[in-house]
Amino acid sequence: MTDPRTTHADTPRPLQNTRDSAAGPGRLLGAVFGDLRAVDGALYAAVAATPTPTLDRTLRHLSHAADHSKISFAIAAALALAGKRPRKAALAGVGAIAVASASANLLGKRLVRRARPDREAARVTVDRHVKMPTSASFPSGHTASAVAFATAVGVVLPPAAVPLGALASAVGYSRVHTGVHYPGDVAAGAVLGIASAAAALAAAAATPSARTQALLTAARSWPRIGIAGALCR
Repeated sequence: MTDPRTTHADTPRPLQNTRDSAAGPGRLLGAVFGDLRAVDGALYAAVAATPTPTLDRTLRHLSHAADHSKISFAIAAALALAGKRPRKAALAGVGAIAVASASANLLGKRLVRRARPDREAARVTVDRHVKMPTSASFPSGHTASAVAFATAVGVVLPPAAVPLGALASAVGYSRVHTGVHYPGDVAAGAVLGIASAAAALAAAAATPSARTQALLTAARSWPRIGIAGALCR
């Protein structure tokens, strides 16, 4: 005869599969990344399928001119000849490019190793083609360097912020338009560029100027000079 006080709550239940519960967040994160990759690919395909014969040649030339930050270095050279503050902005911009390039090429691309888009499968018109890089696709190094330069120069020289920002945006889009990057690569490159500019500006602010260094050197040597002078007397 069963005990009338026994209820379903008292009956032992099998333990939940801890492996499944632990894998839940990982599975969810994988699903989110899968959706983001799908959106990224759809945006890439939409750009490739949109006819823009007027823009194709211009954006192809812009993308090629941005190789090795040639545009940014040319602007930095012009700024260096324009006065003290533009020269300071140019130095900040070049420093930001160095940080962004190293971060994108030595860290980002080696860690993620995302394959380049299949330009032929997406049917990107030949009029847009630039040389397909052999490096990984994520993040966009062109975008990182262009945004880093624009951000650093714009902080030091505010009137240059809008035109350089527009130029950096055009460089980033040109990499998608020519078929060598996904939009997500460009977005990541832009974030990396802003962070690189912030790091370069912080490093520059922490480094005392040449005049300050000279004053500090003189101050440190002053007691020795005073003692030596007293001994000579």
